[in-house]
Amino acid sequence: SLPATLTHEQAKGCVQQLTQDLRAEAAQVVVDAAKLRHFDSSALAVLLELRRECARAGKRFVVQGLPSRLLDLAKLYGISGLLPSA
Repeated sequence: SLPATLTHEQAKGCVQQLTQDLRAEAAQVVVDAAKLRHFDSSALAVLLELRRECARAGKRFVVQGLPSRLLDLAKLYGISGLLPSA
C-alpha cells in the first residue's frame, strides 16, 4: 500500500520499503493507492520504479485505487498505460 502522503521527500524510502515487500509476493504484485491523499509527481516515479522491479522479477504489476488526480497526471505525462488497474 502507498502511504497517505507521497512527495519527493518520502519517495526514496517508499521505493525501498515497497521493493522489499514485492519480493515476498508471488506472481502478481498489487499496489494499493487508495490511501494516497497528498502527492506530487514523485508518486508516479515510485509506481514506475515498482513496475520496473516487478518486470525484473517476472511478476505482474497492478495498481488499485489510483486517485483520479494522479491518473490525470499520468495521462498528462503519457504514462497511464504503464499503470494497469486491478
